[in-house]
Amino acid sequence: MSTHPWHKKPKSYVIISLVGILIIAAIFSSDSKGIYNSIIAIVTAVGIDLICFRLGKGKRKKWLPDGAVITGLIIALILSTATSWYIVAITAAMAILSKHLLVYKKKPVFNPAAFGLLLSILFFQTGQSWWGAFGDLPVWTIGFLFLGGYMVTNRVNKFPQVFSFLSVYFLLLLLLGFIHVGEAADAFRPPFINASLFFALFMLTDPPTSPVSNKEQVVFGLLSATVGVVIYGFFGGLMYLFIGLLISNAYHVVRSRT
Repeated sequence: MSTHPWHKKPKSYVIISLVGILIIAAIFSSDSKGIYNSIIAIVTAVGIDLICFRLGKGKRKKWLPDGAVITGLIIALILSTATSWYIVAITAAMAILSKHLLVYKKKPVFNPAAFGLLLSILFFQTGQSWWGAFGDLPVWTIGFLFLGGYMVTNRVNKFPQVFSFLSVYFLLLLLLGFIHVGEAADAFRPPFINASLFFALFMLTDPPTSPVSNKEQVVFGLLSATVGVVIYGFFGGLMYLFIGLLISNAYHVVRSRT
């Protein structure tokens, strides 16, 4: 049993930040459906996680799988609030199953939320409004995003990763804008810019699927940004951030084997 108080663990900072964002987004948007979807996603994610541990005869060190709670919250904050409850549940289930089935050295290869959301787009053409990133709310609400994101990034020591991603991401988008490739200018407007900030602060920083050293973090962020921008510039759509992260996840695993 861990002797560290729950509230001092990195994942507790993530959960507290995401719950705060959920409440703020629901209040300002006057849409309680997002909270309903969050409950569906969390219950599904936690249930599947517990079943997988049971089937794998793994021993849980805590009564609540906080990683599954985080995955469920992220999925609910990104999917459109109009998404059917069963699609929310399936997306959460696919995310958690990837965490248990695609493993290297007892750690998930891919960010579970990104993996589940990508499959959700491919299989169900789900709408992803990133409502939890305050894309439809006044611009000053981004301050809440930065506050929660700073808490999380600082706690998990991922500033090099976040800074390298955001700097390369916006520089490449500017370059695409200058040479008139795709709809690069849209990426600097809500909700796209909100999505990129939420992504960088709460998904890119996932400790189990990203590197520890500062040098590797910089490479990880750079690769994720480059792949994401290239896909956005030439293909558009909603998948570019997720694909960039999943490619970086795979690269991280390959690097750890050499």
